[in-house]
Formats: sequence, structure tokens, C-alpha cells
Amino acid sequence: MASSIPSVAAYALSSASDWWEVVNESPLWQKRIFYSLSWIFGLISIVSLIQLVRIECRVPEYGWTTQKVFHLLNFLVNGIRSVVFAFRRRMQRMQPEILQHILLDMPALAFFTTYALLVLFWAEIYYQARGVSTDGLRPAFYTINVVLYAVQALLWMLMWWMPIQATVTVSKIFVAGVSLFSAFGFLLYGGRLFLMLQRFPVESKGRRKKLQEVGYVTTICFTCFLVRCIMMFFNAFDKDADLDVLDHPILNLIYYLLVEILPSSLVLYILRKLPPKRGIAQYRPIR
Repeated sequence: MASSIPSVAAYALSSASDWWEVVNESPLWQKRIFYSLSWIFGLISIVSLIQLVRIECRVPEYGWTTQKVFHLLNFLVNGIRSVVFAFRRRMQRMQPEILQHILLDMPALAFFTTYALLVLFWAEIYYQARGVSTDGLRPAFYTINVVLYAVQALLWMLMWWMPIQATVTVSKIFVAGVSLFSAFGFLLYGGRLFLMLQRFPVESKGRRKKLQEVGYVTTICFTCFLVRCIMMFFNAFDKDADLDVLDHPILNLIYYLLVEILPSSLVLYILRKLPPKRGIAQYRPIR
């Protein structure tokens, strides 16, 4: 009886491994999973666009506030992801190969920019509440983004000029580093703002809602970028964790569900509240 337990466990592990390989190597399952990802990203993109239109109809006089830009970028990032996964099999045959890397990596950087806007907004609130000047925050935000996109562009040119595995590995490590930087940005400014809001009067209803909003979004985004960092690090060094090939659809499904789809959906739900109508309360735009 005792000797049969290891045999049963080994058989179960073998069956699970066989199932994983069958799905990964099946063109039908690859097509189903990639199309499913395309539909989900497309749905999130549409929801972001609807929210952008609703905010614009509510407060059209304030121009492009951070809130509107956040939803616009969400619409674009998820829309590009949707198109990429809809044509994933065709994209794998694109030449030169650097075009494949650009289409897969660019949305990841745009995703960073989108959610870095939340960090910028929280940093502005935190420093304004402490009476500290915020004049340098936006230039720093733009500078960081320009530097990151410039470095990524240089890595793409290097991969085009010298298409070897080492350059691909460096590019993936760079994305992992950006993700780690983003995670600590959320932890730093989300945590500071959360602690500051805790000192407000307990009976304040607005304080409770804002406290929950900041706490939830900080936890979600910190976890999402940390998971992205870890998975991209393994992606860089382990061929079995490669996300840029067709025969790893299950890994793609797990990865994008954890680091983009689930976080985007939760954050959009948490930040679904529209600005107050004119005449009911004074709306201060998020610049």
C-alpha cells in the first residue's frame, strides 16, 4: 500500500505534464488561448474608452486631466495588446524579427507609463499636503519616461544589429528592472499617502473611501509589477519560461492575467467614480 503512493503521485505528475505539453503544442489550443486574450484585452480597452467618454461628458471644460490621460492610455495599451494577440501567429512570422520584439515590448513600457501616472498623482497630493513644492515632479516624470523609452530603443537597435540571445536577455532584464522600479514607486508613494490619510478624522466618510481606494490600488499595482519583475527575470534566463514563442500559450495566459488583465480590471473598477457634476460640488481637475 505504502509503495503504491509514490507510484500514484508519479503517474499524476506525468499526466499533468502530458496535458501541459499537449495544450502547448496544439495549434488549436494556441489559437483559442491567444484569441481569448485578444477578446479580454479588447473588452478592457472598450471599458476604458467608455469611462474616458463619460468623464469628458461630465467635465469637458478642464481639458486633458491626469484622470483622462490615464483612461486614454489604458484604452491604447489594451487595444494594442488585443490586436497583437489577434494576429499572434502571423506576427511570429514577421521579418525582420526585431518587429516582433517591438510589438511585444512596447505595450509593456506603455503600461508602465499608464500606471506611473497614478504614482505621480499620489506624490503630488502627498507633497502638497505637507506644504512641499511639487514643481519638479512632472519634469522628473517626463525625464524618467524619456530615458526608459530611449534605453529600450537602443536595445531594439542593438538586437537588430546583433540578433543574438545575449541582447534579448538584456532587453528582458531591462523590462524586469523597470517593473521592480514601478513596484517600489507604488509602495513608496501609495504607502506614504495611505499613512497620511490614516491621520484624518475617523468619522470622515471621504477619508474612509479614499483610504480604501489608495490601499487597494497600491496593493494591486505593487503585486502586479513585482510578479512581472519575477516572471520577466525567469523569462530572460529559462527557455521553458519564454513568453515570446507560440508554443507557450498557457504561460502567456497566466502571465498576462496576473500582470495586466486582472490589475487593470480591478483598478478600473476601483477608480470608476466620476467627477461630481457642475453645480453640485466644485471639481478640482487632476492635472
